[in-house]
Amino acid sequence: MGKLLAVCISEKKGTVKKDIGTCRIIEEFGLEGDAHAGSGRQVSLLSAEQVEAFRERSKGVVDLPPGIFGENLLVEGFDFKSYPVGTQFRIKEVLLELTQIGKQCHTGCEIMQRTGECIMPREGVFARVVSGGTVHVGDAVELISTPEKNPEESVTGEGAEAKEAKAAKHSPFRAAILTASDRSFRGEREDKSGPRIAELLTEAGYEIGSRLLLPDDEEGLAEALIRLSDEEGPDVIFTTGGTGLSPRDRMPEATKRVADRDVPGIAEGIRAYSLTITPRAMLSRAVSVIRGKTLIVNLPGSPKAVTECLTYLLPVLEHGLLILRGEADG
Repeated sequence: MGKLLAVCISEKKGTVKKDIGTCRIIEEFGLEGDAHAGSGRQVSLLSAEQVEAFRERSKGVVDLPPGIFGENLLVEGFDFKSYPVGTQFRIKEVLLELTQIGKQCHTGCEIMQRTGECIMPREGVFARVVSGGTVHVGDAVELISTPEKNPEESVTGEGAEAKEAKAAKHSPFRAAILTASDRSFRGEREDKSGPRIAELLTEAGYEIGSRLLLPDDEEGLAEALIRLSDEEGPDVIFTTGGTGLSPRDRMPEATKRVADRDVPGIAEGIRAYSLTITPRAMLSRAVSVIRGKTLIVNLPGSPKAVTECLTYLLPVLEHGLLILRGEADG
């Protein structure tokens, strides 16, 4: 059992988070009033023990008020980095599920500038808000569950054959989903493509992180792709919608804006396969790129087309994602 020591938000982006003592945490959104909260946003947690260890190492060079490392929740009693993705914690009625261990430190981080070290990249964790509620400093933090381990992992003295079999397996791929649709965002039409992608990925064994629904705005879409890639770090982001010829269809432009490298073969392969189903596939402007270690794949905007494309793509994609992870040769 742990204890909540601080509840921190930033009223404006670019400012240090400050402890406000109590706050409503909103499902799939984050902390109410936090400038970094929004649809599909995560909550960051940090172990108080690691902050104290940093304080001792820095010998009082800097003041370390709650929120200085960018954490939303400062918690005593858990070494968060030791828990696998998928672990769940409860604070009263709030249920949090770990989605990411660590985060790349911003170059402008005050702590990094003054000490040359920031503990958030190795000690901080991020969690999606499964169910919301109001929390207060002093609330108990409870470990609810951890993902089940493969029984082979507990076997000692295993032979070479068992080790080889284990090495052939890999941890589940993590995916995020981004739907672009003005009408769905306004509530005028149900988003069926995003949920269909989630259904197909779950059947294929993927872990699903953030699922965002945004309007067809290039700037907002690019910002979301950057945040998903850089903060949550999924293996792949699948987008749906915004790939046609309408003036508001800007998903390919947003995707190319955030790219480090192009992966044209994926988009080309999907188009070629889709042309065997309908000649209208030639009108798709979808692209596929890499940002950091995250693959971003544009998919069409209809549930039927999404199903066709993923049925074609997923059997091949595993090898590419393992290469991107550094767990397979090209």
